[in-house]
Amino acid sequence: MFSYSRFLILGVVLFLVFSCKNQPLSLDIQAEIISPRTYKIPQADKALVIDGKDDEPSWEKAPFSEDFIDIEGHKIPTQKTLLKMLWDKEFLYVYAVLEEEHIWANLKNRDTIIFYNNDFEVFISPSNSNHNYGEIEINALGTVWDLLLDRPYNTQGNPIFNWNIHNLKSAVYVEGTLNNPNDTDEFWSVEMAIPMNALIELKRSPKGQVQIGEQWRINFSRVQWQHDLIDGRYYRKKENDKFLREDNWVWSSQGVINMHLPEHWGYIEFTESPEKEEPWMHTTNARIEQILYAVFRKIAYGPLKHLKEDPAGKITPIHLVGLENQKLKVTLLSTYTGFDLALKDLNSGSVYTINERGYINRPQ
Repeated sequence: MFSYSRFLILGVVLFLVFSCKNQPLSLDIQAEIISPRTYKIPQADKALVIDGKDDEPSWEKAPFSEDFIDIEGHKIPTQKTLLKMLWDKEFLYVYAVLEEEHIWANLKNRDTIIFYNNDFEVFISPSNSNHNYGEIEINALGTVWDLLLDRPYNTQGNPIFNWNIHNLKSAVYVEGTLNNPNDTDEFWSVEMAIPMNALIELKRSPKGQVQIGEQWRINFSRVQWQHDLIDGRYYRKKENDKFLREDNWVWSSQGVINMHLPEHWGYIEFTESPEKEEPWMHTTNARIEQILYAVFRKIAYGPLKHLKEDPAGKITPIHLVGLENQKLKVTLLSTYTGFDLALKDLNSGSVYTINERGYINRPQ
């Protein structure tokens, strides 16, 4: 956590930093700035029956998302995936349709590594943060794996595998025949009711019931394997005794093959009704945060990670190539525990900070 005393010290340092005339370190992060997708979630009229279908009237209020895209944003998936969402005070509801010519699954035990089958995955951060986020995976058999991460793997995050969401409801519907290679299937669909209480516990303080207008970060992934048939059963395809790499199709592009970059996930907003066609308005400065996280990744585990070895107290100004017109000042402060990055928006005077663990602090 970012302690109060550390914040005061950093404030003093920032005063000196932003008047610093040292030669800055030039850094080009333009290619890493992405535009996450957004979705306004309507409020459900009443609690839903979770059966894997969207045939209840409340689901008519929810628009389908854009088609899923390749995780890097370069390729077009060979099979379509769509989703939609609803909410009430008790649950976040998710419904997804996955077109599939061969629907198969063989993992039946809860908290098995489900992505060894074709699966559908939910990643969610209620605090618009890369700390304390949940992951839920489900295959065509309806087998669930849910886990909690304190932060991403690239920053030595710790997955908490025994985190089970109490009262999670999920169901799968198959339009076709599961595990039957003798026909061509149409799709399988997933319906979930994710308890709000479990998600609210992941929020930064103050924790409280979801309010209309509140925005969270979320993304969805579909893992798709090529398959072989051996004695009439489906298996992941191998070449030279190695599994072929899976496809990863997502709602909002990650830019790289890594779902564990929460700063790249899409945004959701809790609304009352979808009838008002109002443009999306971010409640935080999404672009500035993208820039700050991009610099952070370069230093935390990228090509500039050697800067973490600088002596505590060293100040390194950073020049953002190609972003000069945005009037931003970025400074790296080496600390005894790692580092602190500070970004000052000269237009507004706002200062954003992020530490070596990726914990971001926004101006109040």
